Amino acid sequence: MHGHDPIEILMHEHRVIEKMIDVLISVTRRIEKGESVDVGDLRSITDFISTFADKCHHGKEEGLLFPAMKDRGIPEEGGPIGVMLVEHEEGRAAVRGMREAIELMDKGDPAGSKLFIRNAWRYVNLLIDHIQKEDNILYVMARDVLSHEDMEKLLVQFERVEKEDIGEGVHEKYIELVENLWKKYVSG
Repeated sequence: MHGHDPIEILMHEHRVIEKMIDVLISVTRRIEKGESVDVGDLRSITDFISTFADKCHHGKEEGLLFPAMKDRGIPEEGGPIGVMLVEHEEGRAAVRGMREAIELMDKGDPAGSKLFIRNAWRYVNLLIDHIQKEDNILYVMARDVLSHEDMEKLLVQFERVEKEDIGEGVHEKYIELVENLWKKYVSG
């Protein structure tokens, strides 16, 4: 686990997700130019988003951070937590679109590329904005309202999520995947 503070851990995960967003941008631009992209890599990207960004990262927020903030008086409805939850759902919808597109591309259906491009940009634009809001507004609020004890408790819970819900070593495996794809598509 990176960091001794649950907010630091979430911010570090944002940096990893941003690297994968760079990969997705690069891959989407190639598809727009009509270049062929390895379908296996596209599957790896959506798999990363579903497992690392969604189940692991958003899971910690939705299951642990947001409820802790609500307990400290931050409302869900009409507040930033509500907005973040809606955006998580929008992100999931875009990923479903990308997955559907990849299956079409795999069959050689030309509609697949268009569908992928549309949903990839939808995800990219949403997430860039979403991460900014969390880093600069939501997490700042969390630091304001959560006690030292709340933070300690979240840290323990985050570690449990990593072990039980995600599995030992999975986090590391995804960080390695991002690095490899980043070298292949962004810095290559």
